[in-house]
Amino acid sequence: MKVAVSALGPTLDDTVDSHFGRALWFIVADSEQDGFEAIDNAANKGALGGAGTGAAELVSDRGVQAVVTGHLGPNAFNALKAAGIPGFSGVGRTVREAIAAVAAGELEELTEAGEAHAG
Repeated sequence: MKVAVSALGPTLDDTVDSHFGRALWFIVADSEQDGFEAIDNAANKGALGGAGTGAAELVSDRGVQAVVTGHLGPNAFNALKAAGIPGFSGVGRTVREAIAAVAAGELEELTEAGEAHAG
């Protein structure tokens, strides 16, 4: 399963970022293969608006099948939903742990949008 995880840094040992649209980094990895891609989310984390939609497009363009984060605002939630990409809560875990947990079906799915965060 190809997963995008919002992260506080660019490695698998960094912690899941509680934000999605304004996450510092995204780690895109396939739970069935070694290797990953670290994506600096600079364009969205400093955006005045549309960060959630921009981040959703960023990960969707990488062909992910799931997102692990802490919080999905309305724009991100709706953009991911339209793309058929479910979101899961992975707060308190490392990126490595979150990838394994989502593949094992151990994470709670985010079934509704949280509160929006302004830039």
